Amino acid sequence: MTAVFRIDGLRKAFGPIQVLDGVDLRLRSGEVTVLMGANGAGKSTLVRTVTGLYRPDSGTITLAGKPFTPATPAEAIRAGVVTVHQNINDGVAADLDVATNLVLDRLTGRGASVFFNPYKIRKQARVVAEAMGLSLDLSAQVSDLSLADRQMVAIARAMAHKPRVLILDEPTSSLSSAEADRLFALLDRLRADGVAILYISHRMSDIRRLADTIVTLRDGRISGVFEGPELDYKGAVDAMLGRAIGHGHVDVRDGGAEVFSAKDLRIAPGKKPFSLSLREGEIVAVTGLVGVGKTALAETLFGARRPHGGQMRLEGKSYAPKNTGAAIANGVFLVAKDRAVSGIVPDFNIYENISLPFLRRLSSFGIMSRSREKAQARDQITGLNVVCRTERDAMQTLSGGNQQKVMVGRWLSHDARLLILDEPFQGVDIAARRDIASTLRQSAGGRATLVFLTELDEAFEIADRILVMSEHTIVGEHRNLDVDLDTLLAQIAGRLEMVSQ
Repeated sequence: MTAVFRIDGLRKAFGPIQVLDGVDLRLRSGEVTVLMGANGAGKSTLVRTVTGLYRPDSGTITLAGKPFTPATPAEAIRAGVVTVHQNINDGVAADLDVATNLVLDRLTGRGASVFFNPYKIRKQARVVAEAMGLSLDLSAQVSDLSLADRQMVAIARAMAHKPRVLILDEPTSSLSSAEADRLFALLDRLRADGVAILYISHRMSDIRRLADTIVTLRDGRISGVFEGPELDYKGAVDAMLGRAIGHGHVDVRDGGAEVFSAKDLRIAPGKKPFSLSLREGEIVAVTGLVGVGKTALAETLFGARRPHGGQMRLEGKSYAPKNTGAAIANGVFLVAKDRAVSGIVPDFNIYENISLPFLRRLSSFGIMSRSREKAQARDQITGLNVVCRTERDAMQTLSGGNQQKVMVGRWLSHDARLLILDEPFQGVDIAARRDIASTLRQSAGGRATLVFLTELDEAFEIADRILVMSEHTIVGEHRNLDVDLDTLLAQIAGRLEMVSQ
């Protein structure tokens, strides 16, 4: 079948960094092409480039055999290429009601009437909602809706354009299974109507349900194309992560006394419960694809969200933190995934950022000890090789890797019983990664350490044990010695149940 949408030799660089490096992609009418790629593979840049947010450096894009060069996302939409972004707020206007959101593009696009007719808007919105199977109150304010309902409004708004090419970026990340099924039914109808669909996801349940073709992206290049009646899911995961996975040179240690345990823990509704044991002195890596529940587990242990079932114990006592402050008081610390949002305070200097969660511990009768504050910052700067002039340097003057070192140093500056790190190597260079990994291993005694990682290389370089997550549950456990890569990759792809080594 002829491709309705073609990308040939697409390249995009930001400064010296080549983000897209000669990408070729074909989307055929009436088919769902799933795009898989690890963090940093170039997926978001690809979407932004083909929809007019970025200009490509070279390469061609054609739609129905004609050059496709949108200067803005609005031009892409008018041509029939519609995107539903992962960030829900990019697809809705939160201050407007549901009805207005569903027909917003008709109100603001070319040829829109200068008169605002509430009756006509409600009538048009009802048609869109019925086609989508959306049962929301059309007069409800979008800002009052749940994340899942906002996502459904964003998707329904996209459907109103009757696209020729539909791009969906992790569309089920905020949906319940029932809502996801409704979306899948809609996509089946669109496929039958001849729409070409690019579906970006790592959820194997979504991929098995929808994919006609799987394309994998790694380091800005297409690393695999899988099609045919029997799709090779394990091969797709293999191509996405790369087969050149080497075991790290870790002196694997057995843990001491149990620090943390969980029994029948459930971190998402309707998902399988699992058990977990973390021991003193060991580093345990949790790996898996994006969206399988790694961050949800990290936030559950840190008190940022409540579990949906099961019991947790810390040093033999019941552990059920009501909030993150309670977790910190119990010696459970988290280096959050997104340092820009949940980590650094750009206007603070290094020592102020490090001491932020521990101000009471550094105070006497409400008076901060600046000398203690600066001394602990200097210790972390030295231990982690933070490149700076002094501890008084502003955070915004540091490179990304050095900012990340400061974030890790914040939580190493005080004794933890359980230290959790969510993607601590994201956005850092190899040298910074090795500095952080070395410091974590050298300081591991006296606590349990849990590290959440998507990249297998990183897990091999730091862990004593490796756990595999899929569909919000743990499906595999491996001691970091002569790991069977075929088994581990099959578990990541969701093809094998729990196997311990």
